Amino acid sequence: MSQYFELHPQNPQLRLIRQAVQILRDGGLIAYPTDSCYALGCHIGDTEALERIRRLRQADKHHHFTLVCRDLAEIARYARVDTWQFRLLKAATPGPFTFLLPATRETPRRLQHPQRRTIGIRIPDHPVVQALLAELGEPIMSSTLLLPGEDIPLNDGREIRARLEHQIDAVLDSGSCGLEPTTVVDLAVAPPVILRQGRGQLPGFPVHGA
Repeated sequence: MSQYFELHPQNPQLRLIRQAVQILRDGGLIAYPTDSCYALGCHIGDTEALERIRRLRQADKHHHFTLVCRDLAEIARYARVDTWQFRLLKAATPGPFTFLLPATRETPRRLQHPQRRTIGIRIPDHPVVQALLAELGEPIMSSTLLLPGEDIPLNDGREIRARLEHQIDAVLDSGSCGLEPTTVVDLAVAPPVILRQGRGQLPGFPVHGA
């Protein structure tokens, strides 16, 4: 049965944050709030936890996973960022965006898109996530908490626990955080393209397929 933590949305309790981080370090899978919607998260180095996310999401090998990072400095370790890309990242983060960038050698191959060798990068603007990242000291491997066959992500902590209590190790409930996923921007091409229009707004960018 998953553990259940009720966290203040603006001032999350450090004691509970530390317990959640220990679960991540021990190979656990958590559901946690972001500035767009709830997400599933695990330790970047844990292969089995990543496979648990794949099974929950029924994601194939082409699924783009996301590294949730604390700041721009952390991004540079896992993604190659040119000057023009850095300027856009600096203007849009923290915020409800996922950016696809070429992965560095530091990024495990299992996390990269198999053909493009890209990785999703995200810096959320949410106190709970920022507290988790500060305590953990490295990115969280993440995927939107959108279950197979459903059109919108789960958004209620108690419902998440009721439905997933035997499939995940902890639920971090800080109340509703939204139902709209991030806007996904492909920065591995020039000019960049919006692959999915979500909560984040980048006026003037072309939308793929539009």
